[in-house]
Formats: sequence, C-alpha cells, structure tokens
Amino acid sequence: MGTSLVKGQNGPLVVSNVVVSVRSTAAFDVSALLVNEAGRVRTDADFVFFNQPQAPGVELRSGAPAALVVSSTEVPVEVARIRVVITLNDIGATFGQFAPPVATVADGSGNTLYEYVIDGLGSESVVIAVELYRRNSDWKIRAVGQGYAGGFAALVIDHGVSVEDEPLSVGSAGQVAGQMSTASAPAAASAAPEVRAVPGEAELSYEKRAELDLRKREVAKVLITKDAFGIRARVVLVIDKTLSMSRQYSKRVVHRVVQRMIPVATQLDEDGTLEAYLYALSFAKLPDITVEHGEAWAQTFLHLTGIHQGIDYARIGGRNDELPIMRDIIASLRPGGTPTLVLFFTDGGFAKKREIAALMRVASRLPAFWQFVGLGKANYGLLRTLDEMSDRVVDNAGFFALDDIDQVDDAQLYARLLGEFPDWLRAAARAGILELR
Repeated sequence: MGTSLVKGQNGPLVVSNVVVSVRSTAAFDVSALLVNEAGRVRTDADFVFFNQPQAPGVELRSGAPAALVVSSTEVPVEVARIRVVITLNDIGATFGQFAPPVATVADGSGNTLYEYVIDGLGSESVVIAVELYRRNSDWKIRAVGQGYAGGFAALVIDHGVSVEDEPLSVGSAGQVAGQMSTASAPAAASAAPEVRAVPGEAELSYEKRAELDLRKREVAKVLITKDAFGIRARVVLVIDKTLSMSRQYSKRVVHRVVQRMIPVATQLDEDGTLEAYLYALSFAKLPDITVEHGEAWAQTFLHLTGIHQGIDYARIGGRNDELPIMRDIIASLRPGGTPTLVLFFTDGGFAKKREIAALMRVASRLPAFWQFVGLGKANYGLLRTLDEMSDRVVDNAGFFALDDIDQVDDAQLYARLLGEFPDWLRAAARAGILELR
C-alpha cells in the first residue's frame, strides 16, 4: 500500500528511479518544473509537458494515469526541486467539482512507496501536487497540494519559463505551450515582472515561499509601473513601541507588518534585508530582518516590555519622542550616498511638531524618503500635513493611515507604500542629492 501522506508531510526516497503518477475523475494535464534553490528553471528546457516530454532525469509518460518517470541520478546538480503540477483542461472547471485527485509515487517495479489524496481543494484549477527535492545528497518527497492563483501561465512565468507577450488568462499546459518563446530571453516585463530572489528564501517552507513570491510580484508591479524597477535602496523599518500601541502588539498586527515589509526589502535592498528599530522616548537598533528568519525575529523582538536579547525594553520607554530615532537615521545619511527608504509605522502623537518639521527640512538635503504609515484610528496631526511642508529641497516624506491593515490587500498596500518613493528618487537626482545608477 505504501505510506499515506497528508499536506505538508515529507518522506525519504530510498530508490533513485521513481514514477510519480496522478489519477482523477477530471480531465487534466500533468507537467513538471525543474527548479533551482531560488525556485526558477535554468532554461525553458526545464519545463516538462506534453509538447516537451523530456528534461534531464525526467520524462513525461503518456497514457492513463498520467505519470512522470524520474531518475534522480540523472538530474543535474543545479536542480534542487522537481515540482509536479496538475492542471484542469476545461476552462472554468475547478478541482472542487470532482473527487480529490490522488498522487502516487512508486518504484521502478511498480511498488507503491507513497500515496497522497489531495483533498480540501475548491476553486483551484492549477495545483502543485507534490515536490521531489534534494536534502544534502539524498532525495525526498513532499505532499504540497497547493493551488496557484493567476492560472497556469502565471505559475510557469513565476518559475522563470519564457512565454510570448500575449494574454495570459489561460488555464492548461496545452494553451500555454502555444505561447512559449523560442528565444532564451526572459518574458517581457509587461507580461510579468522578473522578481528578485534572495538566498534565504530556500529555507522557507513551500507555502511561505509561495506567499512571498506573490507579494514580491506586487512590489515589482508597483516599481515597474513607476519606472523604478531595478533601483537598489537601503530599507529601514521603524516601529512604534509606545504603550498606546498595545492593541497592535497583542493582536499581532505589528508581526504581520514585518512579514509584509520583507518583500519590499527583497526587491530594493542590496542584501534583501530590513534594518530595524523600535522607538518610544528612546530607541533600540535591532538585528537586521532576513527573509528566512522573519517570523523568529518578530517573536523575539516585538514586545512592549521585558528584556529581549539583552535589550531592556523599559529603557526605550512607553511614550513617544520621534526626535532621537529620526536624528540617528539622519546621522547615517551622506549626500550622494545610497538611496534610503524609511518605513515608519506609528499610531501618531507627534508632539514636537516644530522640531520634527525642522528635522524634515534638514533631511530633505539627504538621500532618504520617509514613508510614514499610521496604524489604527488616531489623530495624526503633523503627519497629515507633510506634503504641505515648505522650505524643503525636495518633498521627502509621505503619509497614509490604515485603520485596519489586515483589510488592505497586498496590491493596495504596496501601491500606497511605494507610490511616492520613485517620484522622490527622480526629484532627488535632479537636485543633486543622489545619483541614480
């Protein structure tokens, strides 16, 4: 019978030759993507489907059930994962309309090693069924069962397969096959952004990588639309730690803020990391936030009280004074230096309005854009008038409030968060504050 797997479970592959098959009551195609640690194909030849049934170490076998024959010893070392994809043939059909598909992994003699009933599907028409992946010198199998928003074309593009610049709302591998480019160049930017990957992504679970990929695409879309894609900038995250923020901490809103800011750093920062501060009357410079340790970082540092990693949170205070943290960031800036994007999350209460306004005027001569974001319903006072502030070399700050950040989708959030930054980049370059490369 073999071992039954549930979603997310994995197991070792003790033989080098296996057959991965899928059966379903629906009409569907099976395909495979051979990807590196960053989740990208090396070339279009690493996309296996009925029109291109072979890749190194992987062969699509016709007939029923549809099957992929994998010889792990022949898979190139650059390939870290083989993702097995099932796609419904009929436009408008969903897997929820049929009995759950079943993925089976057998050895070369037909003995079943693993079986995975892909249950819980609803509106999905494209599903990554299972994933074969390297772990050191061995191979393992993971039950994925993850639907993919955007359809089959979006899936293959996100994995680096080139398609022609045509409408991409297609459903099956067969439809996408007709759009595959014969050139080795990437797909046109108007078809999909070529999002940037950073090394730590390989340590995330499949579900976390998929969520991150979708968010990175939304960030990239904003930058492409604003003609700022490819710009590198230091990204600084500042989070209010005053007692009035207690609800935002207890409800873990600030934890989710961190997760949604990480994709911004992956597309802008040279190292893909976020510099991080907590502030109140004083401030604490925290370790940089990396892709792979974002959740652990939030668990460790996002608190209002206590001592964490040697930092006494009582010394930071419970009331707000923005001047110390702003002065520290300003002191790190140099004319002509790397562009800096400061993402400043607060619930308001900026009392020293005159001093803060004076600092923003000084900061307008330096290569940083300050994007203030209000969390929760509050009186933001000075922040709402930033665009009207006079006597600045360039407009170097923006503000918007989010009564409930969880009610704003990623596309809206990143459009608001990054909407003014590219305009500032060009204005700062014209003013000689920085040099765009």
